[in-house]
Amino acid sequence: MARATLFHQLHDVGLAAWFGGTLANAVTLNPASSSAGSPRDVGAVANEGWDRWTPVNAAAIGAHLIGAAGLVKHDAGRMKAQKGVPSMALVKTGLTALALGVTAYSRTLGAKVSQHHAVPADDATTPTPATPPDVASAQKQLTALQWVVPATTGALVLIGAYASEQYRPEEVARGALRRVLS
Repeated sequence: MARATLFHQLHDVGLAAWFGGTLANAVTLNPASSSAGSPRDVGAVANEGWDRWTPVNAAAIGAHLIGAAGLVKHDAGRMKAQKGVPSMALVKTGLTALALGVTAYSRTLGAKVSQHHAVPADDATTPTPATPPDVASAQKQLTALQWVVPATTGALVLIGAYASEQYRPEEVARGALRRVLS
């Protein structure tokens, strides 16, 4: 069987950065921005942090997608022969699409907030009464969405661990045999 080491590396490192970065920002940057001083400084710090993360996140997502596409091509034969692989691939694809959609929508909301560089806020996702209504609406949506990306990408990490077990020779042989006998 040909190796797909580079694709696995791109897939896993990209996913790890996507998951870890968004989780770290939700856990640390968003609430810590409240320590910046004035409400305007809070908004400026949060926006600066997320604006710095955006290109890194885009690169991580790109690496993950290149790796995922390479693995799909590499594993096409396994998907036909090994029971459980097609459904696992379908779940991974659905979760990836969800994570991409939520990430893109969150970035759109974040860009709306970032346009008002030093927008008054209690923290990155909590508006103050002085926050412009459109920015306050975006922040309220980001309050929930900041957890959806780490949840979906975290689920992808877990499924990746399960998928790694499916590569074990005894699993491949057992899955192929079940497929032939059914």
